[in-house]
Order: sequence, then structure tokens, then C-alpha cells
Amino acid sequence: MRKFFAMLLALVMALSLAACGGGSGDTQPSGGSGDAQTSGGDKVVKIGVFEPATGDSGAGGKQEMLGMQYANKETPSVVIGGETYSVELVYADNASDAAKAPTAASQLVSQDVSLVLGTYGSSCAIAGGPIFGEAGLAAIGVTCTNPGVTAGNDYYFRICFLDPFQGTVLANFASEKFSAKKAYLLGELGNDYDQGLLNYFEQAFDGECVKASFPTNTSDFSTYLNQAMAEGADVIFCPVSIAYSTQIVKLAASMGLETPILGSDTLDSNMVLEAAKGSGVKLYVSTFYQEGGSPEFDEGIKAWLAEDSTAMTNNGGNDTIAAVTAMGYDAYYVALEALKAAGSPDKAAVKAALPSLSYTGVSGAIAFDDVGDAIRDTAYIKTADNTAGAWTLETVQTVK
Repeated sequence: MRKFFAMLLALVMALSLAACGGGSGDTQPSGGSGDAQTSGGDKVVKIGVFEPATGDSGAGGKQEMLGMQYANKETPSVVIGGETYSVELVYADNASDAAKAPTAASQLVSQDVSLVLGTYGSSCAIAGGPIFGEAGLAAIGVTCTNPGVTAGNDYYFRICFLDPFQGTVLANFASEKFSAKKAYLLGELGNDYDQGLLNYFEQAFDGECVKASFPTNTSDFSTYLNQAMAEGADVIFCPVSIAYSTQIVKLAASMGLETPILGSDTLDSNMVLEAAKGSGVKLYVSTFYQEGGSPEFDEGIKAWLAEDSTAMTNNGGNDTIAAVTAMGYDAYYVALEALKAAGSPDKAAVKAALPSLSYTGVSGAIAFDDVGDAIRDTAYIKTADNTAGAWTLETVQTVK
């Protein structure tokens, strides 16, 4: 019996100690201000990461997050109001699903973050945006290009160009590069991003457009590519997700399709590049950054990828730098600038500081207009070198 009571006393003491303490990485929120402290007493500021780690856009979301993670590794602290804060990235997976995005957004609101970065995928940004607005929490879109992201939401900003610009750039490129007079436009049915870009391309294109939409979860695109050939299309424009575009490119390769395929920023992916490797597919994409734009950034992140196997896997298994990664990197530093300008981790102060903010990142100069959209007028057009398995810069397009 004495042995039993001794064991019981030891158990009670152990539980008591566990209840009083926490690991060194634990944080305790204070008063809804975004200001937290570790168990060691260090001040912590939380930045929410609203990105897809799963679903059709999971690969792109992971690459966008890589830029934030590398920046956080490079600059893990920030001085706010004269005090140094450790920066903690708090993640919420929106699963590439507009129906799940509000839940992910609410999760970040409940985590007492000072502002939010993301998301890859305009549909999820549009769906999650009202949650941030209602909470008075500012979000900085990284590569969500649909105009609906910021429309009617004073709390959503973004650092990327918009789809009306991108659609015009690609329509002009089709005419200038290929003298195209007929374009086949293909997108996912009900997808805000896809359908918006198809419309903007059609409005800007000096020729005839044949439009088609495929239902969600389509796995066979042969009907659509055969239709494009039967219509005599000079170009195919398909601003679709990575999951769909890899299927389309692989099928085009197996068919020996010679019609040029034009894609938007979502196709600027290692996975899409790999799908085209070794084939005769003519693939061109519009995007935000091309390797060589910032040699110091390129060298640093490639070295990091080489030493971190998980990061390398999330980048598609090689060290090709996606434009979304460069944009995620820039977004992190814009967030730090907002925190410094606010002089406080308070979410209201951070939101108030954003409209007048300007920052020059690896992707170029970043500033916001009256709506919260980025003031940008330049896009990179890259083409797939299917022999080398790499992107090469085709041209830089500007639309005023």
C-alpha cells in the first residue's frame, strides 16, 4: 500500500509540473494585439499563412510558402516600436477549396495573428476574404490575381499584377509572337480564376475565340485538345491549376500537338515543366519573376533547398525557382515593413500602415493603389526549354 501511495504521489507531482510548464516554442496570446511571449519571455509576433498545402493547388501553395519560410529563416526577427520580436509563421491549409477557405481563415483569426499572407488561388482568397474583413485583420495576397479578391474588401491587399492585365499581356503575345487569329480557351467550370482570365483574354484578343469549360475532377482532356485542333486554333490558352495543366501538357506531348499552349502564372511550376520535358510541346507562361532577376536571392534559396530535403521536395524535387516563391519571399518582407511602420503588432495599426507602404523586393517595386492592388505594369513571359528542362525568358511585356 505504501508503494502504491508513493507512485500515486509521484504521478500527481508530474502532472502538476506538466500543467505549469510548456515547451520553449509555446506562445501565449495577450489581449488580441498579436503580441505574444514565449515561455522564455521573448516577444513574438505572429504572421498568418493562408495557403493550400493540399488539393489541386497544393504544389503551388507549398512553393509560395517556401519563399516565406526562407525569408523567415533569413530574417527571423523584427524591431517593432523599439523592441525586438521573433517572427512566428502560423499556418492554415485552405485545401485549394473555396468551401473550406472560410474555416482556414477563421482558424488564423483565432490564432491572434497580426496580419495574413496568401493565398495561392483567387477563389480561396475571395472566399476567405470576408472572414478577415469582419475580424479587422489585414491580408496581403501574394499571387491571387482575380480582381474580386480586393473588390469591396478594405482589408485585402496584394503584391501581384491582376488578371485583366495578365489576360491582355497573353492576348497581345499570341498576336505578336504567332500572328494568331483564332484562340481556343479552356478553363475549369465555376473556377473564378480560370473563367476570369478566359474573359479578359477574349476581350483583348484581336481575333476569334472558341471557349470551352471542363467540370471539376476531369482526368481526360483528349476531347478538348482534339476540339482545339479541329477548330484550327492558332494557340491554346488554358490558365488552369497545376494538377490540370500537367495532365494537359502530358497529353499534348503524347499527341504530338504542335499548337502553342499559353498559360498564366499557375503554369509557372516545376511539375508543369517536368511534364513538358523531352517533348515537342510549345509552352509559354506569364509570371512575376525569372531566375537571374536577383542573383543574391537565387543563390541563397538554392543553397537552402540543397540543405533542406523537405523544402526541396516541396519545390518539386529540384532547385528551379518558381516565381511564386520569389513573391512569397517579397510578401514576408512587406509584412515586416508593415509591422515596423505600425510600431505595434496590433492588427488595426498594421492595417492602417499598409496603404502608404512601399518596398522594393526581388520581384520589383511594390506599392498599393487606392483599392489595395499592386501598382505593377510588367510581366515576364517564359518558355519551356524541353531539352534542358528549364524555363527561359522569352520577353518582358508591359501594358499601361
